[in-house]
Amino acid sequence: MEYLVETALLTHGLKSISNTDILDKWTIQKKNIVWVSQGKIKIGDMEEYLFFREHADRVMRLNCETLEDAMENRISGALTASGTMEVCRRNGIPVAVTCGMGGTSKIKEEKLCSDLPALVNLPVILISTGPKDMMDRVKTVQWLIDHGVKVVGAKRGFCTGYIFEGDKVLLQGEMQKPYVPPLLIIQEIPEQKRVKDREILAKAIREGKKAESAGQYFHPAVNGKIDELTEGYSSVIQLESLLENAKLAEWL
Repeated sequence: MEYLVETALLTHGLKSISNTDILDKWTIQKKNIVWVSQGKIKIGDMEEYLFFREHADRVMRLNCETLEDAMENRISGALTASGTMEVCRRNGIPVAVTCGMGGTSKIKEEKLCSDLPALVNLPVILISTGPKDMMDRVKTVQWLIDHGVKVVGAKRGFCTGYIFEGDKVLLQGEMQKPYVPPLLIIQEIPEQKRVKDREILAKAIREGKKAESAGQYFHPAVNGKIDELTEGYSSVIQLESLLENAKLAEWL
């Protein structure tokens, strides 16, 4: 199926990964990366996007609720999962690809992330690595199911976490045709590749809350701290996962 790839992770979440590293690892040569430059939606290949990434510190994170305002006010930004889904809707593209997604949590900016209502309201399938580790995965999955979204695994009928391993949460089985929205397909990072030390997550959440209190973005601060404490490993496995999710979208 035709699809678009979000850029919030690529722009703000891979602290130690250079543009050269991304270009070397990204094997899909298609114009399916999406971002917003001075209010205009841009869809290009990875090489085109990386020019935008060079100015990551100057651009915002845009979701489906803030996209229109950004366009009206000529704002530049990287798109989250829900922002990418909204661009898909506008262009008649059936699938959006992300890595870690939002959910329900105690985080100030994400008691109910816009990714969830987007899955309910937008006619777009989302392929994700799953809710981020600080999300309440049980409540996130249940909220989606209660609101009519089918939540399935790419290869198994449960999920266990994102960068770290957590408790097993049952999904609604494995993916199977027909692939129609509202649908969330979760393709996780293999457990053997995940970060083992969960104290790193606790430290990263504290860093994220500190950033949030200072009026900065929570998730980039968390990702940056995990990157630092794993010497870049967490960024490597997230980039690999985003690529695997894009490959899954190609296969649908």
